[in-house]
Amino acid sequence: MPSIIEPKIISGNANLPLATSIARRMSMHRGMNIGLVDARVERFNDQEIFVEVYENVRGEDMFIIQPTSNPANDNLMELLIMSDALRRSSAARITAVIPYFGYARQDRRSKARTPISAKLVANMIVESGIERVLTMDLHAAQIQGFFDIPVDNLYASPIFALDILHQFKGQLSDVMVVSPDVGGVARARELAKRINAPLAIVDKRREKPGEIAEMTVIGDVSGKKCIIVDDICDTAGTLCKAAEVLMEHGATEVHSYITHGVLSGPAVERITNSVMKSLVVTDSIHAPEPVRNASNIRIVPTAPMFAQAILNIWNGTSVSSLFETETLTPIYEGMYFT
Repeated sequence: MPSIIEPKIISGNANLPLATSIARRMSMHRGMNIGLVDARVERFNDQEIFVEVYENVRGEDMFIIQPTSNPANDNLMELLIMSDALRRSSAARITAVIPYFGYARQDRRSKARTPISAKLVANMIVESGIERVLTMDLHAAQIQGFFDIPVDNLYASPIFALDILHQFKGQLSDVMVVSPDVGGVARARELAKRINAPLAIVDKRREKPGEIAEMTVIGDVSGKKCIIVDDICDTAGTLCKAAEVLMEHGATEVHSYITHGVLSGPAVERITNSVMKSLVVTDSIHAPEPVRNASNIRIVPTAPMFAQAILNIWNGTSVSSLFETETLTPIYEGMYFT
């Protein structure tokens, strides 16, 4: 049975614009004002994190919006400390909305004497009092099994599909979806199926970590508008190299759709100077000014999807329904269908 209490949202400092947008979208859906819970998340002089919640949250259904992006350790600690503050304030349920789950790339032991940091972070989240996690495009789906609490993993591919259908209207017969490596084939195939496009793969071989020795294109991309799809773009070295290889193999244009735009170090400069016509990222990570000002980088919003997912969790209805285009289309109607 749906609860009679209203969902309440609190945000750390990692991505306040996204949290504000989610609250605004929830207000539209509910027909009543839903704002962020009044709180302060500050640092002492030695950079210890301090949280104080100014509103009564006893018995409330709380949602903490906090991606663990750069600085990953600070943002993770903010999430844990906010959860502890809410638990000790007798919140009825605490759900962590983590649009970008940091440490997800450390999901296995890649060599001897290395940690599985994703599991460690999952244990910390559970111990802090969080009872459910809502995230988007985990780097590896099996990370859901690292948690002993429910995990709802949303996908950006339905949003990307709507954007591609809008941006390439009348040109879809020329579009080809490309996976930048063999490990991302399932993700690329899912998007290709949604837009009814063929699939190609860029197979890369590394001589040593961080250096790509050779790239091979599997599939005929000549005369195609190629769309590279991946979950994370960090320094953009592999992405820009893959775009060059596709152009060398006869592609007419190369675009990229990446869920989490980490874009660290020289990434923005590389993308700006690359052969890629456009890079599309979501706002799961707050984009700094160089990213927002880049001529060939575009940001698509996730707030409509997260707002609906939070409302579905709150009232006990299906979250997986948001994977379907028929469900998501009305949510993004004002953006792509006016």
